[in-house]
Amino acid sequence: MNAPIMQRRVAHRIFKCFVVSAVFCAVAITTLLASLWLEHRTEVTLPTPTGPFAVGRVLCYWTDAETVDTLAPVPGTKRELLVWIWYPAAGGKATAIADYLPARLRAAVEHNRSPLIGTLLTRDLAKVHAHSLRNPSVSSQQRSYPVVIMRAGASLEVWNYSTLAEDLASHGYVVVGFDAPYRSMVVILPGGRVITRLPQNNPELCLEMTGQEQERCANRLLGAWTSDMVFALDRLTALNASDPSGTLTGRLDMSRVGVFGHSFGGTTVAEFCHEDSRCKAGIDVDGALHGSVIQAGINRPFMFLLSDHSRESDPQASEILANMQSVYERLPPKEGLFVEIRGANHFLFTDDGALLKSRIVLRILRTLGIVRIDGRRQLAATAYCLRSFFDSWLKGADVSQPKIPSSLYPELQILE
Repeated sequence: MNAPIMQRRVAHRIFKCFVVSAVFCAVAITTLLASLWLEHRTEVTLPTPTGPFAVGRVLCYWTDAETVDTLAPVPGTKRELLVWIWYPAAGGKATAIADYLPARLRAAVEHNRSPLIGTLLTRDLAKVHAHSLRNPSVSSQQRSYPVVIMRAGASLEVWNYSTLAEDLASHGYVVVGFDAPYRSMVVILPGGRVITRLPQNNPELCLEMTGQEQERCANRLLGAWTSDMVFALDRLTALNASDPSGTLTGRLDMSRVGVFGHSFGGTTVAEFCHEDSRCKAGIDVDGALHGSVIQAGINRPFMFLLSDHSRESDPQASEILANMQSVYERLPPKEGLFVEIRGANHFLFTDDGALLKSRIVLRILRTLGIVRIDGRRQLAATAYCLRSFFDSWLKGADVSQPKIPSSLYPELQILE
């Protein structure tokens, strides 16, 4: 066989392999896109709350005429909050189930998303269903209920944590979360005003910095976030004295206040519990520490609840864990916990843990080592830790160490 013929056959085989590979890739990409599109359009319900109470939900708008919002772009702008309150409800068949998001807010959130994220990488929010009832009465089973403040991570809106809020409320807590203009991703206020986060108020930008520059960035945001929490507790005290709607008057036990937050929300919780004596127990869910709490510590019950950091070895991650360890070791005796959920992912403490269901996407994420635990399982373990810790320190006179770890969740590991 002469050389030209041999070369043509080799070239033909190479071309054939290329065509087959191209077709295979096209089919794989098409299958993935189809899977993402179907997942986007599929109805999905958040995990069912595990407690004995039905759950009510009400949204409020609070403004602070005395305090300037330091993160607003216009000097002199007063602080505003969009507040979400979940609570133990007097259930009834005639009471409607609340939408996952109110229609106007849902439209604003979807408008703010890029086409790729809005159509393929997230759920159609109209297809997501929660369990909360719309504005029912508070359950009469107790005179009042302990209060838990919930802080979202980074720029996420608080509704992204509805699974955890509903579960806590079903166990007899009034759970209060809020979104703040210019730092939450999207906030819709009275009159239809839609305010988005300013780029310079994104806590994730601080992670790209080092040393004193990073601390200045984090502390600028931390001061505003902590101040928001102080204001929220002040308003809850006033609401408990006299709720214009009558729903919550006298139903909040402001002597039993817990706080928890995820990511930068957890950072805020640690600083707040160091500064404000109204915090009776706090939980930092996977949030690096900043501010004075690192040196001063916390003098009340506190838990660090972490995702799986066993594969992290970079110096910054080591410093974050060392700061947590230092604060943990200085907590009052038998009032601290340092817990890791093996296999857990930082981003699946949100409702995304329940909304990510595509088998193809999950297989890819597991192959890459990004996800190593079922998202709903992670949320269930997290909810168990939250209510166990708060039950121990906010309910009743017999305070005891929470039962963590548990045979129900062997992935919970105590760190020392």
